[in-house]
Parts: sequence; structure tokens; C-alpha cells
Amino acid sequence: MTTETPSITALRAALDVAADPASSIAEIAKTALARANGNESRNTYLWRNGPWTLAEAKRIAATPQGNSPFWGVPISVKDCFDLAGSPTSCGTILYRDLNGIAERDSWLVERLRAAGAVITGKTHLHPLAYGITGENPDFGDCLQPGDATALTGGSSSGAAASILEGSAYAAIGTDTGGSVRVPAALCGLAGYRASLGRGDWRGGAHLAESFDTFGWLFRDLEDGPLLGSIFGPTEAIGLTLPTRFAVIEDNFLEDCDPVVIASLRLCVTELESLGLTATKVQADWWAESREIFVPIQASEAAGYHRGHFHHFEPSIRERLEWGASLSDETVYSLRRRHAAFRDRMDLLLAEHQLLLMPAAPVAKLPAGADHSQTRARFLRYTTPVSLAGMPAVTIPFLQDGKPSGGMQLVASREDDARLLAIAALVGRRRKSADCISA
Repeated sequence: MTTETPSITALRAALDVAADPASSIAEIAKTALARANGNESRNTYLWRNGPWTLAEAKRIAATPQGNSPFWGVPISVKDCFDLAGSPTSCGTILYRDLNGIAERDSWLVERLRAAGAVITGKTHLHPLAYGITGENPDFGDCLQPGDATALTGGSSSGAAASILEGSAYAAIGTDTGGSVRVPAALCGLAGYRASLGRGDWRGGAHLAESFDTFGWLFRDLEDGPLLGSIFGPTEAIGLTLPTRFAVIEDNFLEDCDPVVIASLRLCVTELESLGLTATKVQADWWAESREIFVPIQASEAAGYHRGHFHHFEPSIRERLEWGASLSDETVYSLRRRHAAFRDRMDLLLAEHQLLLMPAAPVAKLPAGADHSQTRARFLRYTTPVSLAGMPAVTIPFLQDGKPSGGMQLVASREDDARLLAIAALVGRRRKSADCISA
């Protein structure tokens, strides 16, 4: 069962006028905790401590509200960021036990707590954040609350599940090769992948630093600018918003589900209704994106996990061993190709301001199916943006209450504020349309 929670803006507005906001914050936290691990696999969270979270809610409620944008808001954190007093598993028993108990908060958790967030726990992820399905041999595959036949996608699997079940109002994820964009699309949620370099990774576990970015999963597109402010500036007041966008040409979509293609066309219409002009673009040159991304990612990941390869499942172990075997000359050549690809993406966005394409070619990942080819198929859609280090918002689509694909709207690096503002306008327009139809 999925639980629809209010937007963060609505929650904060309610707390502002509550007769007893301290009691309200405590009740909100209790309700969130009661919903935790609501999926059939009971593994949304890899670490949680109810008494600690309630004590946090009490501490936050006792502090002056001030300008804290997340004051009293339940937030989940992907279990690759340190939270003082808890282990950091990175999705594996090995690191859960090896790392022990963190002595201090990561930069990200520190920022969230200072902003008034109530941390509900640390969420499930694909091992090492090195996969896109949410399958995990140590802690079980992450199933969607409300649909036990579907995987959440990954690697920010528990982040997506925490929003679906209502145990968090927003969830911290990471995105290296699609780890926010894909679960958002598969679960019918909004997602935000920040520009590469935003924020500070102190106390966070890298997978591949050339591509690792912070991100959020959430429900309401209008919450995007507020959420993004944790990582860097997202104030769009005074900025001229984009007026045009590129949409990927149909021939790129050859392996897309028909429902995903239909959602893409709907998204084009939505953006055009806001006054933006669409132009179709060819991207045959993206064919090399996986060839560049995959070995660089494997090489960097091997450096972080050297000495532990044998602890991991075969598919991950093989990637790490391959990454470790790559010569310096090979990696150097790949980095030159990476720089050239990034430059070409920069030119594309400079011309068109925004880029629209599916975040994933399918609307559902069946649980228990053979997904040995899924990662390669999905990376075709995600790696061009990952190589460019660009920000992206996943715009969700539903059909008959079920996810029908998510579209990634992409902007130039550090154009996060305008990107989030446009996505928020899409969310506002949808609400207006719902009000009119009602």
C-alpha cells in the first residue's frame, strides 16, 4: 500500500499555524515511523531507531523555527552517508560490520539536521550503489510498497520506497549513472539529480567521483527548489527562465515501452503549454557514452573497494576486477574522450537550454525476473547526462494510478535553479488542471 503525504510546503504551512507545533512534529514523526518498512520485503530501511528519531523530533521542536526550511519534516537518508551513532553499510554486510559506528555526521546529514529535518533512518541501496535495479543479496531485493511484483529500481531503492510508503516526505539519494532518475521513473515519483560538484562528500561513500552526484526523491515537483537548496543555490527570482528545449528524436526510442513514449509526448505538450518551444534532435553520437562511462566508473570503483572484491556478488565483483585491470594509458584515453563528450553536451544545451528524454525505457521492473541485461539497457538513457555532469529532474507520469514512465528534463551544469523552477511550473500546472477537472 502506498501512502500519499502532503507536500513539504503544505506541511510547513500547517506547522506554522499549528496551536502546538511541538506536539504536531512529534505526531508527524510517530506516523512516519509507523509506516517504515511497509513494502512486502520489509527492507526500506537498513538502519532505523525509533526512539532516536522521536528524540530528534523533540529536540527540533524545542529549537526556534527561524528560517529552517525543513523544520519538523521527516527525511530519509541513503545508507552511504554517515549518521553519528549508526553504521554505514553501503548496501553490504561487509561495510556495515567493517565501518562500525560512525562518530560524526556526514556533511549532508549535518546540513539536514541543522535545517530542522527529522531523520527517519538510513535506506536500502543496491550494493555499493553499483547497480540500477535495487536487487541486493545481503539485505533482500527492494520491492515497491503497493506492488510486490515490482522492484523499485536503484541504486536509491529504499529512498523511493520510503516516499511510496509515507515514512519520509523526501528522501536523499545519489545519482552516478541514473540512481535517482531511474527509481523515480519506475515508482512514479519526482527526482532531482544535482549538478556534479554541488555539496560536500565528507562522510559520504563515493562509487566513482567523476560522476557521483547528490539527489532527492519526492512527490511534489513544486518542492524541488526547496529541496535542492540543501546542495547549493536554487533561488530563481530574477533569472530569465528557459524558453526552448530539445527532445530526443524518435529513432533513439527503439527499445522504449509504448507507454513511456506516450508519456514523453505528454511531457512535450506540458512544456509547450508553458510557452517553451520544442526542437527534435538527433543523438547518434551518444552511442559511445556507455563505452566511456562504464570503464571509468569501474576503474574508480575498484580503487575504493580494493581488497574486498571477493565479498561482493559476481556481477559487481567482475566489474571491479575489470576496472582494476585497466591500464593508466587506457583510463587516460577514456578521460580524453569523456572531456570531448562533455564539451559536445555543453554545446547541445547551450543551443537548446533544456533537454527532454525518458529516464528509463520501461515503466516497470518485474521482481524475480532476469535483469542481467537491464543495467546496460538503462545506461543508454542515463550515461549521456552522467558524463556531462548535468542536473536533471525526473518528471513522473501515471496511468490508471500506475507509473507509466518518467521523463528526465536536463539543464546545463549549475543551471539547477532554472531547471527546478521550470519543473515546479509543471507541477503547478498539473494541480491547476486537477482543480479544473474536479
